[in-house]
Amino acid sequence: MKDFIDFFSFSDPNVRYVVLGSILITASSAIVGSFTFLKKKALVGDAVAHAVLPGVCLSFILYGEKNPVVLILGAFATGWLALVSIDFITNKSKIKEDTAIGLILSVFFGIGIFLLTIIQKSGNASQSGLDSFLFGKAASLVGSDVYTFSIVAIILVAVVLLLFKELTLLAFDSDFAHSLGLPTKALELILTTLTVLAVVVGIQAVGVVLMAAMLITPAAAARFWTENIKTMILLAAIFGAFSGISGAYISYIAPSMPTGPWIVIVISTIAMVSFFFAPGRGIINRVVRQGKIKKQIGDENILKVLYQLGEQEKNFFDKRTIDNILSKRAFEKPNLLKGLKRLKREGYLKLDDNEWFFTNEGKEKGQRIVKLHRLWELYLTKYLRIAPDHVHEDADTIEHILTPELEARLEKLLDYPQFDPHESEIPYR
Repeated sequence: MKDFIDFFSFSDPNVRYVVLGSILITASSAIVGSFTFLKKKALVGDAVAHAVLPGVCLSFILYGEKNPVVLILGAFATGWLALVSIDFITNKSKIKEDTAIGLILSVFFGIGIFLLTIIQKSGNASQSGLDSFLFGKAASLVGSDVYTFSIVAIILVAVVLLLFKELTLLAFDSDFAHSLGLPTKALELILTTLTVLAVVVGIQAVGVVLMAAMLITPAAAARFWTENIKTMILLAAIFGAFSGISGAYISYIAPSMPTGPWIVIVISTIAMVSFFFAPGRGIINRVVRQGKIKKQIGDENILKVLYQLGEQEKNFFDKRTIDNILSKRAFEKPNLLKGLKRLKREGYLKLDDNEWFFTNEGKEKGQRIVKLHRLWELYLTKYLRIAPDHVHEDADTIEHILTPELEARLEKLLDYPQFDPHESEIPYR
């Protein structure tokens, strides 16, 4: 508890620098990374992160010492060159984008490791600590680093706010943006520059290897929670900032634990939680929703069978045994029993001496399903020219998802027909 109070009191200047630096890097990277993610270019961040290493090494070789500004300028140059090279290869050759990204990533990172090895064997005493660009040095951030991060974060956020509408159009549909007269080439260049800038600054905290995760993972996690891009970017920034401060805290209470990797572990955990538990797009929600739809389809099929039996025997409220229902359609018996009990609870069926029969509500619902089935069969034969003996399976699926609005449009389009393609009567209320 004492460590918790000491950390969040921010009385230690080192803690303030590390926390502020981590939050600025992670939040601003997440904001820019959201547009890269929406453009389905998630691997671009990985390529840029690896491509900055030769720039760092070349800057050191040329300048002779570790000047942060010079190293960042070198990293920016090679990172930007990598992105331009990916676009050039994709546009001017038959090589697909994912192949071009892999090619650039491996070539640039290979050159970077080669140059780093030469520097380490050169005997230059100034090269000590240069390999921190590989894995980051968030725990040793100082006041000047935070000042630099603040400037970069302000630039990134200001440009995104200024060009929010244009970047949004570019992310979702660049062809549509171009048709509206927007300078898509210039916008692509701006987004490329912002991405490289975010990566270049971030590698000081989490390193080349992990920076790609900070660019894309917060956006991927936020995407599970919302369909609104403004909310998504805000959530991505919050997730990024939370992972930044969490990684700094874990590193504070366990000094042997590096901050950068812990930041990535925290944001990866958030992404996994979002993947499974997000209410709209999470896996568990999707499984539950699919289960409900499956039950709904099964229940509606039972009502449809009971209505068809009523049509045959000219009495919709006769009592039916399980065998009567199974003789009309093959259900799995356990599922059929569950469905019948569910329909009874919902007030669509009644049970008397192990025989099932409609309530008024059940008869109306079964009648509507049969009507939709026969209307859709007629639509397929009349407008899509499908043979009548090939339309049953498609209608069996569609009848469960037609809304009352589509039902009304279908009736009007077909001019309220009396019979389906098989000469069965279409039941109207």
